[in-house]
Amino acid sequence: KVGELISFVNYLMQILMSLMIMSMVIMTIARATASSRRILEVLDTEPSLQNTQEGLSDKNRIDIGEIEFRNVCFRYSGGETDVLHNISFRIHPGETIAVVGATGSAKTTMVQLIPRLYDATKGEVLIDNRNVKEYNLNEIHDKVGMVLQKNELFTGTIAENLRWGKPDATQQELEEAARTAQAHDFIMSFTEGYETLLGRGGVNLSGGQKQRLTIARALLRKPKILILDDSTSAVDLTTEQRIRNNLTTLLENTTVLVITQRINTMQAADRIIVLEDGEIDAIGSSSELMEKSEVYREIFNSQQSLS
Repeated sequence: KVGELISFVNYLMQILMSLMIMSMVIMTIARATASSRRILEVLDTEPSLQNTQEGLSDKNRIDIGEIEFRNVCFRYSGGETDVLHNISFRIHPGETIAVVGATGSAKTTMVQLIPRLYDATKGEVLIDNRNVKEYNLNEIHDKVGMVLQKNELFTGTIAENLRWGKPDATQQELEEAARTAQAHDFIMSFTEGYETLLGRGGVNLSGGQKQRLTIARALLRKPKILILDDSTSAVDLTTEQRIRNNLTTLLENTTVLVITQRINTMQAADRIIVLEDGEIDAIGSSSELMEKSEVYREIFNSQQSLS
């Protein structure tokens, strides 16, 4: 009797274990199905911006980097009002332009229309006297470099992260771009140098180091147009000055747009565009704007008091 009872209990435990394992398998399959469905949704998503018929021909090239906005208005999808209103200006090839304005004045939105991260709702954005829609997207992304305030670095070596800007870049090109961005010295301070492994998001780097690496990555392509969206905010003034001087040397014929709140950067630019509530308040040099733009004077004086 005792032996039968023990056998019964053992068989019952085996059946229960099998049922538990089966339930875990069913739960895992359900989770995997839901996850795969979400992954496939992402993979099957069509980009909202596509090449136009003219862009698909891929016959137009960005050669000099001239930029023009003609009565540009922009409204985000689902938005009720325009965030940019009748923006018009021309930037000559090789000019350095500072874009300034209060938080929420649509500075970033405006410059994002240049590489076609968004399309203008009204008006035209032109590069080299052609509407940006007439260029193939690959051509725009090759010739327009953009460094955002939020830096994106990936798990891998420093060299691998830099080569996202130019996959076939040589070691000499990596070092040249890093020196220009004032990143070479701190890279070489690591034991492995350019082969130093970065954690996800560059967690083992400071904010200023991340910004310099992303600038170096953008410089590898030697773009005709370079957009810096407050991308030196975590860098000290001396280092920023060196980066500006190096950019002038390396990218002599490159058109540069810099979104900034720093006085030194504003004064170093050829011209300054002042935005206020999505409209152009004034355009000119620092001395000109001190006379004719109240918005610029307020920004200038506030930065002076902070420094």
